[in-house]
Order: sequence, then C-alpha cells, then structure tokens
Amino acid sequence: MKIAFPTQEKNGRQSPVHNHFGSAPYFIIVDTDTEKSHIIDNQNLDHTHGNCQPLLALDGTHVDAVVVGGIGGGALRKLLNEGIKTYRAVEGTVLENLALAKVGKLSEFSMDHTCQGHHHGIGECVH
Repeated sequence: MKIAFPTQEKNGRQSPVHNHFGSAPYFIIVDTDTEKSHIIDNQNLDHTHGNCQPLLALDGTHVDAVVVGGIGGGALRKLLNEGIKTYRAVEGTVLENLALAKVGKLSEFSMDHTCQGHHHGIGECVH
C-alpha cells in the first residue's frame, strides 16, 4: 500500500505530519510493501482556499491512502471519489503515524471532521 503524508519539511520519516493537506509544501510517499519512500513537492500549493486539487497536489502519484492532521471537505470528497482512504494523523512524525496506520490505529476522516475555514469563531478546524 502507498500512503501519502503531507509535511512541512523534507526530513524524511522524521518529518512531522502537517495539519493541512492542501497547504503542505511536500508529501512523503511510503510504500508499505517495499518500505521505500520518496518526497514530492505539492504541485497545487498555491490554490485558493476551498479549491484544492488533491490529485494535482500529489503530482499524479497513485496512493492508496493519505494520513494528515486536517483536510477540507472538497479535498476529502475528491480523494474518496478516487478510492483513496484518508486517515486522521496523531501529532507526531511520519514514522510514528506510519506505525499506527500499519496496525489500524488511525481513524478515517468523515465529512463531519473536515476543516471549514480559518476565520476566528467561524468553522474552526477540528485539529
């Protein structure tokens, strides 16, 4: 299985998992079958809020799952429509979240737990 982890840093599996899918500068892609990983740049980083194109962000890289701290409803819907499961990361590194994902300890995002915006007092994110 290939899992994408949005990150702020290019520090491999020691990178903290980012809190927002669309605004993460990088994605660390881990293949759990081969244990190989590589880093890609977010190709949709400069999108307007609410218009994230997750498949473009992943630069066409096929993944089976995403593990992230927070995600907007539009991006989540687009990932789910492609059959990509999206899991809620715990605070920590790619390595720590990868270990939890492998044993089924991360919960899947639902539309009830997506980021609704960043305006004070209105639709605050759940992470």
